[in-house]
Amino acid sequence: MKNSKPLRGSLKLNWALIGATLLALGSSLAWGEGLPEGGDAVIDDGSITDVFLENDTHVRGRDASGNNVGLSKFRNTLQVEADRRLGNGWDFHGTFRGTYDGVYDLNKSEFGKSAGGSINLESTLAPGVYLSTPQGAGLVTHTLVSGLPYPGAAGNAFVDSYPNNPNEGLRVLGDNWHSIDHGVAFGVPVRPCNTDSRGCKDFGGYGNKSQSELASPEFNDRLDFIREAYVKKTFDLPDNKQLFVKVGRQQVVWGRTDLFRVLDVINPVDYSRNNIYDELQDIRIPMFIAQSEYRMGGGDWLQERNVQVVWNFDKFRPNNLGQCGTANVILDAGCLFRGLSNLWDNGGTVANFANVAPGTFLSTNFGPHQIGLNNVELPEWSLKNTQLGGKFEGVTKGGVNFSLNALTYRSQLPSLHGGKSTVNGFTGQYSASNPYLISFDMVYPRVNLIGGSLDFQWDAAKSAVRMEAAYTSGEEFANTNKAELYSKNNVFRSVIGIDRPTFIPFISNTRTVLFSGQLFWQHIFDHEYTQQSLGYSGMPDWKDNFVGTLLIKAFLHNDRISPQVIFAHDFNAQSWVAAPQVEWIVSNKFKVAVGANVKWGNQLSNYKVDDCRSCNPWAPFTAPAGEDPALAMQSFSRGLSGLEPLGRFRAGPIGTAFGENELYINAKYKF
Repeated sequence: MKNSKPLRGSLKLNWALIGATLLALGSSLAWGEGLPEGGDAVIDDGSITDVFLENDTHVRGRDASGNNVGLSKFRNTLQVEADRRLGNGWDFHGTFRGTYDGVYDLNKSEFGKSAGGSINLESTLAPGVYLSTPQGAGLVTHTLVSGLPYPGAAGNAFVDSYPNNPNEGLRVLGDNWHSIDHGVAFGVPVRPCNTDSRGCKDFGGYGNKSQSELASPEFNDRLDFIREAYVKKTFDLPDNKQLFVKVGRQQVVWGRTDLFRVLDVINPVDYSRNNIYDELQDIRIPMFIAQSEYRMGGGDWLQERNVQVVWNFDKFRPNNLGQCGTANVILDAGCLFRGLSNLWDNGGTVANFANVAPGTFLSTNFGPHQIGLNNVELPEWSLKNTQLGGKFEGVTKGGVNFSLNALTYRSQLPSLHGGKSTVNGFTGQYSASNPYLISFDMVYPRVNLIGGSLDFQWDAAKSAVRMEAAYTSGEEFANTNKAELYSKNNVFRSVIGIDRPTFIPFISNTRTVLFSGQLFWQHIFDHEYTQQSLGYSGMPDWKDNFVGTLLIKAFLHNDRISPQVIFAHDFNAQSWVAAPQVEWIVSNKFKVAVGANVKWGNQLSNYKVDDCRSCNPWAPFTAPAGEDPALAMQSFSRGLSGLEPLGRFRAGPIGTAFGENELYINAKYKF
């Protein structure tokens, strides 16, 4: 790895922007959450301003391709938190954050303008006999198939060269987390979009970013450096009732869980910062929201009663899943999207695609506008595209806290609608005349949620119990049994968590050790998974999925040293992650955390699912060799399976991060 100078023009510019923000606030350096109180800048009117500086450095080992990644994060954060009294009972709170991640300059061969390279793609000539050829040199081309029957005019399906898609700046889809294992594969551009624009599209706030935008993501047209900026007031009403109002850019927290969310879905999440492993308060994407809470006090049955209404009136925004070529691309989804987008725009070679003889699958040269991702349908702002929720909270006489929740919102995860028609390069909506075509539009469907939460003290076990459950309608999942390659399904999610402080004498005789366990369950109704001639077709997501987590945290030396470890286990994916960490509060102004993030249990055969080679309408190259001629020209899935592109939904966020084992050090300082 060749290091470049750590200070470049973009670094200087963004620190100048951060500094200008601080000067505009009239702030003095202080510190935020996590360190002992004291030293806050207190203004005469009772207002408080805190500022903190953080460096987060991560180093990653070898990925599945055998590549030693090296530096994966060198993120520097400056954050300001300001509270100010406005008069007449109104208060203002603002949180402003700017970051600069130097990894794109310091490790540009992995994540910057020099990332990627030339790639080879495989053909299976016979069982156990394989041939690799460069991207653009597939064995099935226009010349090879001339005169054979396939949809469209001559030359519409296959090509002989790619002037707009050279074999450079590429990686093979998924090679960082699994071996190709003789399945479908294609090239994915991985350089920042100002260096290489292939496959760059706005998937919803990510996917088309330049290097400077990736390095300093808060400075964008959505003004993300404003983490929070809201006003609030409590109005006293007759009969000891109150009305609380809070309006502005904010986070609304409904859930009580860690790592995975059940009810806490009002704000989208930025998984590009550190996958699922950062605190949710740091990776939720604040939205412009109006919330009101009617506090009714006690009644005959309850000692507390509150009704909350939440209106998210901001322009729609999904989860940030990470741009391909960056260090954190949850589920490797951003790479799938960019690769599909590049295939649509420029064409490309797909490995092991055409089934021309028993046990023979040849790499295939598709032309532009044949397969891939075409349109991204981001909802425009309108009243019908805003999101509305309500919650009733209560506390029983016995001290049981509960809530009943309802929310209508846009899915924060995308759905890919296949079967779009392609005739001589013309694209249109899904048509029954073009079923199973692997040409997609990305959409974000409307989802309705009802659910609730419950927490109470379990005295017999000296534990606190947390429970959440949610039932949704309108969610969409990949489904190769459907001609349009997706289906709408209702989903039930739940979590139960138990927290227990326990004395462990060999650790400490004076302080307890916290044990906190959670078990998540997701059930998809009307799940489809059907035996076909070559395997199973249907939905790659598990019908019932279970994930367990365990936190063990101790407090030593007057709570200044805090060792902990977090375990998470995906039962269906058979994958594990362990995240040990030691946090040391060196002084009231300086805190250091050192830790690791390690995954194991890679079960690639468990992730293979129908890849739709045998379902799309490019007959006769996708039907099984020797199939009944009456069926060979029909489009439906025969269940031929591989790891790409849908195995990521079975592997989950832990399984798709097997190549992301890391060591890290995090340092925070209060001036």
